[in-house]
Amino acid sequence: MLVFIVKRLGNAILVMLAVALLAFLIFRLAGDPVELMVGEQTSQADKDALRDRLGLNDGMITQYVRFVGDAAQGNFGVSYRNGQKVLPLIAERFPATLELVLVATFLSLIVGLPLGVITAIKRGKWYTEGLQFLSIVGVSLPSFVVGILLILVFAVILGWAPSFGRGEVVQIGWWSTGFLTPSGRAALILPSIALALYQITLVMRLVRAEMLEVLRSDFVKFARARGIPRWRIYFRHALRNCLMPVVTMTAMNVGSLIAFALITETVFQWPGMGMLFIQAVTFLDIPVMAAYLCIISFIFVVLNTLVDITYAVIDPRLRTAR
Repeated sequence: MLVFIVKRLGNAILVMLAVALLAFLIFRLAGDPVELMVGEQTSQADKDALRDRLGLNDGMITQYVRFVGDAAQGNFGVSYRNGQKVLPLIAERFPATLELVLVATFLSLIVGLPLGVITAIKRGKWYTEGLQFLSIVGVSLPSFVVGILLILVFAVILGWAPSFGRGEVVQIGWWSTGFLTPSGRAALILPSIALALYQITLVMRLVRAEMLEVLRSDFVKFARARGIPRWRIYFRHALRNCLMPVVTMTAMNVGSLIAFALITETVFQWPGMGMLFIQAVTFLDIPVMAAYLCIISFIFVVLNTLVDITYAVIDPRLRTAR
């Protein structure tokens, strides 16, 4: 088991080194950082001094090693647009993104699980066919279209929820949360639904496929023969055997939601990491772009590694497989 964990950690480190190389190349290929940091009136002598202070006159390998070392310590430089250190700037936006992702994940589970069970045990009914059709629509629609439709219907026409912003937030140490204020909770409704819709359809279709397989198994037939109530067979015995792939997919999708929430955050003007990244692309803020790439990749690598180790704990065959 120890050898398995060491190998997975080694793979994770190699992946992060490759991502760091990609982020470093963004620095090098996007233009001269000195020209992006100084004004037009800056003299050439001042530019040369700044270039020397930043270590841009060193060799590529030396600069890459220095970049990896700084990134490992959380030092991604200074934002060209805001003039602030990049890591505190991202840490300020991270709570907003994480809260949005957690609410969307919770919605996908509490809605997708029962719908998946219903469409599996009520095959052929008109409402299950309707749910199947809606799931295809939910998978096919882009998230920005869903967001615009939600804003049009529930914010503009009905006026039930705010269409942009995060509402009032409360500071708890360095963490900011909107869960503790009415306007913060109201602001979460539309963006979390827009972000969760695709995940709801995935969970529903996955649970349906797994339930159809489990319902054909012998232990379900024996449970029916013993006279156990149907709801108990479906929601306690059968559903329990379907949860492993759902949990795995949910854990992996947390990283995906954090990475791709930028579209939803842009539509709803949600002040999260994705919105910060879009602004960085607009203003060619290279340090923020590189830091976002490294942080998102680190989240993916950590989640992948944890899933691999969890599988190895559950299934000993994976630990001994060559």
